Amino acid sequence: MKLSDNEIQALKGVSGQVAAERLRLEGANELPSQKKKNIFAIMFDILREPMLLLLIGSGLIYLCLGEPKDAMMLMSFVIVVVGITFYQEHKTEKALDALRDLSSPRALVIRDGEQKRIPGREVVREDIIVLREGDRVPADAVVISCENLSVDESLLTGESVSVRKSEGDEKEVSSRPGGDDLPFVYSGTMVVSGRGLAKVTLTGARTEIGKIGKALQGITEEETLLKKETGRLVRNFSLIGLVLCVLVVLIYGLTRGNWIQGVLSGLTLGMAMLPEEFPVVLMIFLTLGAWRMSKSQVLTRRAYAVETLGAATVLCTDKTGTLTLNKMQLAVLCSKGKFYDVGAKRSEPLAEEAHDLVEYGILASQSDPFDPIEKAIKKVGDLHLRGTEHIHQHWKLVKEYALSRQLIAMSHVWESPDRENLIIAAKGAPEAVTDLCHLDDAKRQELTRAIEAMAARGLRLLGVARAVFKKGELPQGQHDFIFEFVGLLGFIDPVRETVPRAIKEAHTAGMRVVMITGDYPATASHIAKEIGLINPDQIITGMELEKMSLEELRERIKTVNVFARVVPEQKLAIVNAFKANGEIVAMTGDGVNDAPALKSANIGIAMGERGTDVARESSALVLLNDDFSSIVNAVRLGRRIFDNLKKAVAYIFSVHVPIAGMSFLPVLFNMPIVLMPAHIAFLELIIDPACSTVFESVTEENGIMDRPPRKLKEPLFNRNTFIVSLLQGVSVLLVVFAVYFYALFTKIGEDECRTLTFTTLVFSNMMLIITNLSWSKNIVEILKVKNMALWWVLSGTAVALVAVLCVPFLRSLFHFTPLSLSRAGIALAGGVLSLLWFEGLKWVWKRLSLRNQ
Repeated sequence: MKLSDNEIQALKGVSGQVAAERLRLEGANELPSQKKKNIFAIMFDILREPMLLLLIGSGLIYLCLGEPKDAMMLMSFVIVVVGITFYQEHKTEKALDALRDLSSPRALVIRDGEQKRIPGREVVREDIIVLREGDRVPADAVVISCENLSVDESLLTGESVSVRKSEGDEKEVSSRPGGDDLPFVYSGTMVVSGRGLAKVTLTGARTEIGKIGKALQGITEEETLLKKETGRLVRNFSLIGLVLCVLVVLIYGLTRGNWIQGVLSGLTLGMAMLPEEFPVVLMIFLTLGAWRMSKSQVLTRRAYAVETLGAATVLCTDKTGTLTLNKMQLAVLCSKGKFYDVGAKRSEPLAEEAHDLVEYGILASQSDPFDPIEKAIKKVGDLHLRGTEHIHQHWKLVKEYALSRQLIAMSHVWESPDRENLIIAAKGAPEAVTDLCHLDDAKRQELTRAIEAMAARGLRLLGVARAVFKKGELPQGQHDFIFEFVGLLGFIDPVRETVPRAIKEAHTAGMRVVMITGDYPATASHIAKEIGLINPDQIITGMELEKMSLEELRERIKTVNVFARVVPEQKLAIVNAFKANGEIVAMTGDGVNDAPALKSANIGIAMGERGTDVARESSALVLLNDDFSSIVNAVRLGRRIFDNLKKAVAYIFSVHVPIAGMSFLPVLFNMPIVLMPAHIAFLELIIDPACSTVFESVTEENGIMDRPPRKLKEPLFNRNTFIVSLLQGVSVLLVVFAVYFYALFTKIGEDECRTLTFTTLVFSNMMLIITNLSWSKNIVEILKVKNMALWWVLSGTAVALVAVLCVPFLRSLFHFTPLSLSRAGIALAGGVLSLLWFEGLKWVWKRLSLRNQ
């Protein structure tokens, strides 16, 4: 239908008074804000965290012991944790804020018989909105009049090609987004061609985009595995430390009668057992891990996602804009039964036989197109036909015949100054153009074979036809022209060049890659084959999924990796079904339709360049360069970070065994006290940087991407790690205690015993650091790998040890005496001997692994 200004002015629309009343009763055309927590509720949640309570407790202990600097350091960690929590609370609001901004553009409406430009939030039900090329639809509405109206609904459906709109009855019930020739438009979508009038049916949270906003509000983010596991470790260490602390106080007080010294000994043991390193290590590892990922073009929005990504077992990815470029390209021409590959980057000349097809495809499009398909046709024309007789800059457009529900084709009538007759160019669905051309059965069968061949390549097809007509009064319909079929245009949304290799690497790393798209099954299957997905011919469509129970879906998704014609709610259902099967799910996406699934997944990965604000704010990671291969690099980094964190935790446990043992055993056996608060503080100055910076800097182990992901329920500190760490700690304790017993046996002074024992403990600690940097490489191989943090810690420890042994003032604070070279040699030998067995065990493991290969 041709829209005129008179027709537009004839519509009255709602009155300003009615609009104001509906705005008051039904609310603004925007998403409601999520109820925010007040400051007291947030503080209450923060103070319930056992990790934070331990930090505060440790700080108070240091303060009571007269160590204000250490106390202030721990209290600074408290401030950091509180700040991060408040910041994260603010972050959770941003997804809805971005969605509100997107859903409230400026709108052109008819009120009181006049066109008015108003804020989108002021649009009300039954408003008449004017839709023009380039406008964003402000609310869900039914089209009451239109001409050649096409709308890009990829925001809601993921479909890269715009859909045609037709006129409808305002009483019709709205359907889901997607599909051609429907009379409904949706809030947040973009008009790419034509114009129309629509009557608003739904506003605000009741719109399709509003339903997505509700879905975002309803999703609760789960506590990550890493946080749960470290929380358990902290709790267990704390309980053991508390029990031993009370035991030391009782034993000392009852056996020696000095309760004050007993309390001090108990506090010393408590300091030795309190796992203050865990929160520090976790914070540093994840912060530096996020920094390392940023160098690989991956922005970390949630720190715990760094570890979770390395454990992911399923990667769910949207097709449009993620696996593909979301740029329609004219790829194949079919003229007179022959196929020609074309493209914007091809430099080969286009065959003469295909020139007419491109020429009439351009003539059937807008001169300055906005539609992506028409742009693609024009691009090929500019590349291959510029400066030829096939480009007609001076022709005059006489009439447009718009496509309709009855005939999915459009025609342009052109007048040429050089020709007596008018030239008509038509394009549209192949079956519609075939109908216009009145082809006989033989030609229809030939054309059908060509269509099937092109469709099998995942191409979207348009037919092109031409006709001539004498100048004069033009007919009412396109069927009155005598059309000649020119050929077929095949379009494709190209796959990103890096995707197939990235998919292969993901499979090697034990990750399933699943494509979830709103596109058609044939296109999805073709793309799946092109990128190398497993079982590309097994597809579940949205209609099939809608009829499935959760149990059926959970069973089917064990083998199916392609989902087509899927709507946003179903994407969320798929992700949740994978999670119900015990999978750790990573989800990539770039549109509003992906936001609920991004937020529900264990880790959401948004596209930074093409992604919407909603997708980015709902995600845990953002690919800054939209390169799918960056995900694989992020997985590798995630695995490395988790491996190193595991090593650091193992080291923390093993080093605390001899420290706690040497605080407890002298009390138990009524021997002179070895360790005092100053000694524990000294050891912490070694342990803290070692378990954080040194272990964080360790390069990845060989074959890190050739092994399957970590099991969902596998703890950070599993049985094998516990046994090895315990054996390491006990072996160090036995050697250090043996040196201590030897010193007492030789009847040297108490301070001399303490000096020799403490030096042995420091050397053993240094050995623990080195040997735990890799459980597959020996010490020589470890020291050959560049790790500046290791050398800084080792050299700093050596300098500090020399200082407390040689500087009289420091020596008195630590209750030490000068240490002879011979006794220093004993301490060094003890440190090396304490872990020599573990180096032998590494050699055995290596021999066995080589034999099994």
